[in-house]
Amino acid sequence: MWTATVASVLSIVQQISTMREPRQSQALITKTGLTGYPLVIAKLITFSALSTFGSLVYARAIFDETTVENTFLCNTMLRAYSQSAFPVEAIFLYNQMQRLNIKPDPFTYPFALKDGKLYGFQIAVKGAEIHCRALQTGFVCDHFVQNSLIHMYSHCGFLDLGRRVFDEMEEKTIASWNTMISAYDRINDFESADLMLQSIPGKNVVSWNTLIAQMPEKDAVSWNSIIAGYVQSKDYNGALELFREMQACGVEATEITLISVLGACAEMGALDFGRELHKLLKRKEFKIEGFLGTALLDMYAKCGSLNLAWEVFNGMKMKHVSCWNSMIVALAVHGYSEEALELFSAMEMRIDEVRPNRITFIGVLIACSHKGLVEEGRQYFAHMIGEYKIRPDVKHYGCMVDLLSRCGLLDEAYHIIKTMPFGANCILWRTLLGACRNYGHVEFAEEAFRRLAELEPLRDGDWVLLSNIYAEAERWADVERVRNEMIGLGILKKPGSSQIDVK
Repeated sequence: MWTATVASVLSIVQQISTMREPRQSQALITKTGLTGYPLVIAKLITFSALSTFGSLVYARAIFDETTVENTFLCNTMLRAYSQSAFPVEAIFLYNQMQRLNIKPDPFTYPFALKDGKLYGFQIAVKGAEIHCRALQTGFVCDHFVQNSLIHMYSHCGFLDLGRRVFDEMEEKTIASWNTMISAYDRINDFESADLMLQSIPGKNVVSWNTLIAQMPEKDAVSWNSIIAGYVQSKDYNGALELFREMQACGVEATEITLISVLGACAEMGALDFGRELHKLLKRKEFKIEGFLGTALLDMYAKCGSLNLAWEVFNGMKMKHVSCWNSMIVALAVHGYSEEALELFSAMEMRIDEVRPNRITFIGVLIACSHKGLVEEGRQYFAHMIGEYKIRPDVKHYGCMVDLLSRCGLLDEAYHIIKTMPFGANCILWRTLLGACRNYGHVEFAEEAFRRLAELEPLRDGDWVLLSNIYAEAERWADVERVRNEMIGLGILKKPGSSQIDVK
């Protein structure tokens, strides 16, 4: 009889796996009289909570109705909540487990801690409580639990506590190192990371770079984290050197690796290195689509190789809005205004596939500014607000101020600056100040200079511009006053310079 019962249970479990409707599964269980078997109920809840055909709400209803107090069932619901849009429910369910005295296992704590990053300090306090419970139950030495604690503490802003957990691990896995390195990446400031490490008492404190050097083994995830950290800190040359070292170690680059390295090439203008990466993509048969395709396109565009950027753009079958934006901005910045506007028109004809966003219109307005298309710029600006319901930000207003200033419409540019729904930044006032030099508007220049002084320390170029504006207006007393102030403040005009890459 026992063999027959087991066979029935396994048969029902197998049938649940092939169904696409949780209610069908529950009806089958009720019909066969197997509602009291934990294995069958566990399979139903797992199917309802985690399957693409399931429903988390329905799974919770089944869970609440069952009389089986089982750690596996609780862990299944914790896992489902941690992956859902309501991760805080995992904490509530964990609390319920404590009230019912359901014993946790090593999988309980990682699921309860997984998305603490969403809730800051309050979840950090709860996470510390879970940490204490893991100490009491003896599961705190489990790698999954330790990595989850590091992840939780670092996401909640307590990197020193995460580092303490890491330092106390007797055996560190690659996942442990990757979790710690990713935590430092999020700081985006290696000096701050080193200072934060100094606050850990009683430890053999090492720097971020030393931490990486101590890793016994690095996998692709490790290299990706390290390279991304260098890119985020703007050490682009360091990122490229690390990529070379990664290749020398025989670790296969992933799509994430190449996206980071292409970004470094774009910022450095390292066209030759970028071409090598493109050859690598072809050789390894990477699909040049999505984020990878956009990164390659952006690299060629920022390096000034628009022909190759066009080739990548035309070769992509699925063009995301960021792909269109990169190409439009590249054309506009390099002076191909008509081509940029034509591409925007082509984009609008595919409105069902891709919809312009605020970055798209920045590229369009830059194109109008470089070509001096004042009326067209006004129309596109109004089109953005009226047709696409995009609220202009400071960059859009900046493009309009630049367009009007280039064409000598300083009154209108000044009016935009004064009537914006937020305060103007230094870029806008400096744009107006530069235009005043070209069109001899002393009053606007004086106000722009005064506003700049209120927002940030003045640059040597700001003083020189104002002095030249006074000189153009033959206001020699003011020229002498400005130059005397520069001398008194120890401000010297820096000589211009440029760089060129040779071999």
